[in-house]
Amino acid sequence: MSDEQHPYQEGKRAGAHPLVVVFAILFGLWLFVALIVPSSRNKQATGTEGPTVSVVEDPEAAPVIYKVQTSITDINLVAIVVPPEATDSQVAGLLRQLKSERLAGTLGEHIPATTPGHQLGDHAVADIYVFSDKQYTVPEALKTLALGAHAPGTLIPRAIPFEVTMEEVRGHYRIDLSDTGAPDKGSLGYTDDSGVHSKRYRSIF
Repeated sequence: MSDEQHPYQEGKRAGAHPLVVVFAILFGLWLFVALIVPSSRNKQATGTEGPTVSVVEDPEAAPVIYKVQTSITDINLVAIVVPPEATDSQVAGLLRQLKSERLAGTLGEHIPATTPGHQLGDHAVADIYVFSDKQYTVPEALKTLALGAHAPGTLIPRAIPFEVTMEEVRGHYRIDLSDTGAPDKGSLGYTDDSGVHSKRYRSIF
């Protein structure tokens, strides 16, 4: 009879303990998720969200000087121009300043009325666009912008394409007092209701 012990003996478990197997499977799944499946915070933003690169806010940024360049009452639109060297923090500060003036009832001292005589006020509905280049504040470009990306191209002549004007928008302040849940919307860059947005788009409020 051989002195070598048979691998199987009655009363002894053959193979690894079941708990060891379970823990090995759980560890393998965790390792797979951690290394293979990308984290949601690393995914590229899509849809109506803005770019993943955030803008550094500077609460101490000096107020920016601006000039009202164009006002088109029939589409409730005002275009203002800031210097090209104005930072995004300054543009964001300007949008917040305009919102504060709207809430205080003093917006009309600096921005022409977009709904004169309206029961909700002279700025019941308004789209205030901020540009650094005044060539994009001509009525033709602004009306194209107001119509949006999906408007038929035959409605008005498009000397400056929508896509070009959209990317030149530094900031946008939308007022709609009939929307009691969110009457004020401000952003860097441009976005419309369909979700089309410019590369620099970022919601401010």
